[in-house]
Amino acid sequence: MLCCPVCGGDLTLNDKTAACSRGHSFDRAREGYVNLLRSSKSGDRIGDSKESARSRRAFLSKGYYDPLRDALTTLFSGKHGAVLDICCGEGYYTSALGANPALDVYGFDISKEMVRLAARRGNATYFVANLSAIPVPDRSFDWAVHLFAPFHEQEFARILKPGGTLFSVIPGSRHLWQLKTRVYDSPYHNDEALPATTLLELKGTQKITDSITLRSAEDIESVFRMTPYYYHTSQKDRAKLSGLTELETEIEFIIAEYRKK
Repeated sequence: MLCCPVCGGDLTLNDKTAACSRGHSFDRAREGYVNLLRSSKSGDRIGDSKESARSRRAFLSKGYYDPLRDALTTLFSGKHGAVLDICCGEGYYTSALGANPALDVYGFDISKEMVRLAARRGNATYFVANLSAIPVPDRSFDWAVHLFAPFHEQEFARILKPGGTLFSVIPGSRHLWQLKTRVYDSPYHNDEALPATTLLELKGTQKITDSITLRSAEDIESVFRMTPYYYHTSQKDRAKLSGLTELETEIEFIIAEYRKK
């Protein structure tokens, strides 16, 4: 299910390497993942930092986003086939899907540290790669999952089999609303704009809503850092969360189902 990023040939995996028939070989890390990202930069300098990856792993491991994880696993109940988790992060959702023995699950991310942590969760084949050039064959996956990442319709359509399905997740309008009201004088709702595509057909949406209580300053900071608006927020507004050790807030997600035409 993996392709050589140099020549496009099929890769054969063994315990130590992934290699193609033309002799291109890639070492498998101790955790079992393989780095298929072609770049002149060190793998540790691409994507999320080690600190960010570990912070996200610690937050998700506490179960705050279990409602979304459970909704995704329910969608795959009774299904079988090959699944690709696009931009899988540290593997929280990937490993949950991979616990289903009827699914052959793969996950990738551009961050080497994210993939290293994901591989420790297990239940899938993990690799480091770029979203714009996913090293997998055309029309090879029955299913794909895409959470909170850029939408690349050409690649998504390419890797799905005819009639294949993509589940894409975006935040709902009131996601983390109470956190926003603490930070901003005039908080705004998320627009819930679904990714636009002409290559995939929208079949329907499902909204997941719940309430969580963040029970430490570390968790409050971690979930804020996981949002895109954190990096566009002034230091003055960020400081409004300083000293806050508990916060109850809504969480809201939209799962959009797309079918390859």
